[in-house]
Amino acid sequence: MKPVNIIHTAKEHKAAFARARKLMALDPVSGSAEADELELLFLVIESYEAKHFPRNPVDPVDIIKLMMDQQGLKKKDLIPYIGPIEKVTEVLKGKRSLSLSMIRKLSEGLKIPVVCLILPLVKKSA
Repeated sequence: MKPVNIIHTAKEHKAAFARARKLMALDPVSGSAEADELELLFLVIESYEAKHFPRNPVDPVDIIKLMMDQQGLKKKDLIPYIGPIEKVTEVLKGKRSLSLSMIRKLSEGLKIPVVCLILPLVKKSA
């Protein structure tokens, strides 16, 4: 696990995102050093962005629904990213949280920035 530092500059912000992308690609197991580092990175990224780019986070499910609408997708089209149709329904109704694996697959498949799917979730749990 690399040390995670507070972000003070745009250059540090960019480096933190690059490291977070590398960790996301590893799909770390919850509780592992990589998963802990990833969570810390998202916290310091969120802190930096809250100071420099204040915004109201949009619910990840709303983002997914918007992308579905824009791309003409149906619930069944989300099966490769989320899992069985029952899981898709639960996620879209807000009854099931997105897992790290789902976030990665949705980001890649629907071209949704990871930060749009994960930071609102990190903020909710804080």
